[in-house]
Amino acid sequence: MKILSVAVPCYNSAAYMRNCVESLLVGGEDVEIIIVDDGSTDDTAQIADEYAEKYPTIIKAVHQENGGHGEAVNTGLANASGLYFKVVDSDDWVNEEAYRKILAVLDEAIRGPRTLDMLISNYVYEKQGARKKRVMRYSSSLPTDRFFGWEEFKSLGKSRYLLMHSLIYRTQLLRESGMVLPKHTFYVDNLVAFVPFPYVKTMYYLDVNFYRYFIGRDDQSVQEDVMIRRIDQQIKVNKMMIDYMAEQKSLPKNLRKYMMNYLTIITTVSSIMLIRSNTEENFEKKIELWKYMKSKDYKMYMQVRCSLLGRLSNLPGKGGRQVSVATYKIAQRIYGFN
Repeated sequence: MKILSVAVPCYNSAAYMRNCVESLLVGGEDVEIIIVDDGSTDDTAQIADEYAEKYPTIIKAVHQENGGHGEAVNTGLANASGLYFKVVDSDDWVNEEAYRKILAVLDEAIRGPRTLDMLISNYVYEKQGARKKRVMRYSSSLPTDRFFGWEEFKSLGKSRYLLMHSLIYRTQLLRESGMVLPKHTFYVDNLVAFVPFPYVKTMYYLDVNFYRYFIGRDDQSVQEDVMIRRIDQQIKVNKMMIDYMAEQKSLPKNLRKYMMNYLTIITTVSSIMLIRSNTEENFEKKIELWKYMKSKDYKMYMQVRCSLLGRLSNLPGKGGRQVSVATYKIAQRIYGFN
């Protein structure tokens, strides 16, 4: 039985996927690497098959019609045989030293008396052209090098949040959560770092800079102009998060607080992108998004709307919109995202 299954969703990734796969091969026979070729039209499929032939006990190559990033993650999970599961995007990579430490912790957890549901580690923004790399670290909020539950999960604040890149889940837990990501939709990584959380009971934080999150390709989904063009997909994911949160009636206090905070961040990003597009059509979509939340759960809506970010996202008039965007730009500079 493999300790860890790693899904690598690939769409026309021939130019950079080798760097990702090579970094993952360091895990050796403890790891299963599932390269999911999502209907690529370049040499991605050939490269995937080449790796699967060269490392038949480590690498699986799975080919499918194009279904988008979410469907590739779904396929990776469906084909996973490891006890734990992680997604590594094909333009990202992992740090060798941190990787070995993570595998050692997972191996120890498997052999120990307690079941580990989720392992958390740091990720690094490998932003093209940036001299200083921003590290998303959680040592000031989470216990380190031991098991803990939501009762010890402190607030991460507005600048620290758990992305898909931070997380390794127990495979069976993901399946039990019923997480199925939508096809042909970007930004589904927000669902990966949201939907399984109510099923998580035990966590472990390892303070290592494991995941290297590359930012800088012109066509990358997190580039601001790309996000504006794909704003309907961002809204779709946002609404799925609203729907899911509205269903959660009994959550540990700290978990609910975290999930509400994350929903607030995502709704703020949606709102600011809609404002920045500078079209009346998209501004109407922003109004509709907030009405949608209000209709789903009024209490949830009031909590998000009355938060600092909620208020900044809804300042009245043209001047208010300008202040909202200016505040967002300041946050970008401070926190180094996008």
